[in-house]
Amino acid sequence: MRANKLIRRESRQDKEFHFQNWFKTRLDETRFNFEAGGRNTYPDFRLVASIDGFEVKGLAYPGREANYDCNSQVPSGSHNGRAIFYIFGRYPAEPDGDSYPVLDLVICHGDFLNADHDYVHKNKSVKGFGSYGDIMIRDRKMYVAPTPFGLTTGTAHNQTLILPADFRVDSRFHAVGNLVRREADKLIVGYSFDLQTNTLKPESVANPAAGKEHKFVAYRLKGSAAGKVAMRPPRDVVAEVAEAAEEDEK
Repeated sequence: MRANKLIRRESRQDKEFHFQNWFKTRLDETRFNFEAGGRNTYPDFRLVASIDGFEVKGLAYPGREANYDCNSQVPSGSHNGRAIFYIFGRYPAEPDGDSYPVLDLVICHGDFLNADHDYVHKNKSVKGFGSYGDIMIRDRKMYVAPTPFGLTTGTAHNQTLILPADFRVDSRFHAVGNLVRREADKLIVGYSFDLQTNTLKPESVANPAAGKEHKFVAYRLKGSAAGKVAMRPPRDVVAEVAEAAEEDEK
């Protein structure tokens, strides 16, 4: 980003992969061997010589930036034995050409988004629906999760790395914020859907780790903007995710 290496989209119909391609080129420049997943695979990129994986999320700005849709996997810091890092980059929503800059960037450990490593995403189906009993209903889950831009203040218009507090970073970085996420009082463990009333009912249990603190540190490269990064009030984050869900239902 400091060298002004631009996103280059192949055409104006490329609304999904241009930022991912920009990140792939950056990975190529590291000369680390990696594998790129196909469509609907998770994560998008997997290093060969280490257990790190990268999931890439491009966000148009201005536009929806406080939360995003997870179509194939709930966010997590671990998947199939790999440590998962999320790459969030914002780019102009209406650029005046096919080359444009990355406006800001957050690389965060997946535990910052969700610290649960036990849940396994699966799509299931129910057969026998309809008057003739030959229609299948697919339960294809989509998750709406907050982005680091929605969870924090101070990340917009900067380049920020967010890691668990026990991670070691080298001398090129300096800390710009201590961040804490606390586990919720209840955990959703299931849900039921009434086809006659079109109502969705969650099932929850008490969280045995309620109130547990997960600590993270925000870093920037030395010489970058020194503004502090802090957590936003959780109630504001929850309200924005709920608002996104309501928009989807309309």
